[in-house]
Amino acid sequence: MRLSDGARPRPFSLAQSADRSTPMKSYFHVLALLASFSALVLAEETPTMDSPSSTPTAVEIPIPDPPQLAAKGYLLVDHNSGSILAEHNADERLEPASLTKILTAYVVFRELAAGNIKLDDKALISEKAWRTGGSKMFVEVGKRVSVEDLLKGMIIQSGNDASVALAEYVAGSEATFAELMNTHAKRLGMTNSHFVNADGLPQPEHYSTARDLARVTAATIREFPEYYAWYSQRDFVYNGIKQGNRNMLLYQDDSVDGVKTGHTEAAGYCLIASAKRDNMRLTSVVMGSTGPKARAAASLTLLNYGFRFYETHDLYPAGKQIETLRIWMGEIDELPVGPAEDVSVTIPRRKYDKLSAKLIKNPDISAPIAKGTVVGHISVVFEDKEVRRVPLIALQDVAEGGLLQKAKDTVLKWF
Repeated sequence: MRLSDGARPRPFSLAQSADRSTPMKSYFHVLALLASFSALVLAEETPTMDSPSSTPTAVEIPIPDPPQLAAKGYLLVDHNSGSILAEHNADERLEPASLTKILTAYVVFRELAAGNIKLDDKALISEKAWRTGGSKMFVEVGKRVSVEDLLKGMIIQSGNDASVALAEYVAGSEATFAELMNTHAKRLGMTNSHFVNADGLPQPEHYSTARDLARVTAATIREFPEYYAWYSQRDFVYNGIKQGNRNMLLYQDDSVDGVKTGHTEAAGYCLIASAKRDNMRLTSVVMGSTGPKARAAASLTLLNYGFRFYETHDLYPAGKQIETLRIWMGEIDELPVGPAEDVSVTIPRRKYDKLSAKLIKNPDISAPIAKGTVVGHISVVFEDKEVRRVPLIALQDVAEGGLLQKAKDTVLKWF
């Protein structure tokens, strides 16, 4: 596989398309082209290449079953590959309690990114926000508080008053803000969720699932790393009151850098935790546990299981050239192509040698073609089973060639 300057070697080689024709410049070139006739018309995928011989052979260790936890629902997912490593009732609709605030914060982050609001904007605290029950940041009615302070009060202190104040500032009312929450939830693929408030206090039509909450968590980490850093902050002082982060794992495991706790009597004790060890990030979602220590222990059990028995390989970055394919009727003959998104896979440890990839191109790639057009896909195979399929896209525009080029390509395609 061709690598760009400065790129590190990939963990295994990508099987390349057999169609690598170049323009006919001489009689001998034509003879060579005819001799390779079968390579032009046979199947579109080639055998995969062996993994690097330098990879040591290790004794295989059976992967034990995922741990069974005392919780209503839970999930363990690899952040980069999206692979689910453990789950139980991950699609059951449950009360999310203050896990709701992950989506609340995400909506505010999107508003910041769009330039609709700023961190130093001052939000007026309403009586409704001030009176909101449960955990508090202790804002005062009639005072103005910066968006940044409200975000930290919501994320670190789990302030329900801060959540309502943010919702009212962004959308005018909490009810309207809830509509924004549901719009973003739908866009993120949170198909089993519905939100009616910004703080997560119990409401009959306010629910989510472990899988859906993992989705918004992943989007937060991916899109807003600068704001995600607040989830690792252990305490925050506002109005002279210092409150600690309720995520106990922040004090127990240095690899954990978030995310959020939640608790109501009906929801039980909930925790979304995310940890990064080496180049691997895992996120666990535990809902409906029996206590604050139990939710922390369950989350750490999931994370340790994933890190101990699995490994993640980042294979090909999005938008980077990995091959060129023959393009017909264009002003150039070879089209640079690459994956439409990052290609990462999570596999059991010590089974790297069973990993391979194939580039499978569309039967006919002809100009004109626009950058970003899907021209095939990359298939990642583990133990003879496809575990990841990513669209292969054109990395540049290619206009139609002239009459001579088209005539030549017509003859070549006939062969």
